[in-house]
Amino acid sequence: MLRILLIISLFAIAMGFLESAVVIYLRAIYYPEGFDFPLKIIEGPIAVTEIIREAATIIMLGTVSFLVTRRWIIRFAWFIYMFAIWDIFYYLFLWALLGWPESLLTWDILFLIPTTWVGPVLAPLINSITMILLAVVIIQAGQTRDRVRLSTLEWGFLITGSLITILAYILDYSRHMLDKFSFSEWLSFSNHSEAMDHVTKYIPRSFDWWLFLLGELLFIIAIAFFIYRNRKKMECG
Repeated sequence: MLRILLIISLFAIAMGFLESAVVIYLRAIYYPEGFDFPLKIIEGPIAVTEIIREAATIIMLGTVSFLVTRRWIIRFAWFIYMFAIWDIFYYLFLWALLGWPESLLTWDILFLIPTTWVGPVLAPLINSITMILLAVVIIQAGQTRDRVRLSTLEWGFLITGSLITILAYILDYSRHMLDKFSFSEWLSFSNHSEAMDHVTKYIPRSFDWWLFLLGELLFIIAIAFFIYRNRKKMECG
């Protein structure tokens, strides 16, 4: 178990460095004076490559978790563990190499699929710690019992919490776009040049911490339910 943990952690840390290296190259091209808002548009092959790269990293994590075990719930646990380690070390490497972020409240672009996610660096780090906690309790339960699963209620809390967290990340950017365009216009890019011009005026205004913390609360409830339910099974078994 320890050997697998070390190997997977090393892989995730290496991915974190690779991610930080790509971001350093992009910032050297588009933000030579240092990254800050408003955003600069990345278009053409580089934009397509960046979106595909983000999708590819998820596939890479999924592939490794698929090879580690045959049990789907344990695969899920290793996937979120690697994702969390990758994200934490991504920021650690950026800080070590660039001195960025200046603080945990520095805003960052987090993801581009299906739209732009933004938020203070502290938010994804909190999510990462929560994912590590969930992964550890699932993997630990899998070490003592052959059949481990998340209940429907626990999945419900996790999925609802995830959707709320995503909403917290895309809300500020979405408000900016919807200030000028209707929802259908924004999705269809009916006026591409005008939409891109509006993107370059985006400066984060506020992060909905209450919405974010609601999502975190649902994650913690799901973890607590899982721990309680599995302890009862061990006592009865």
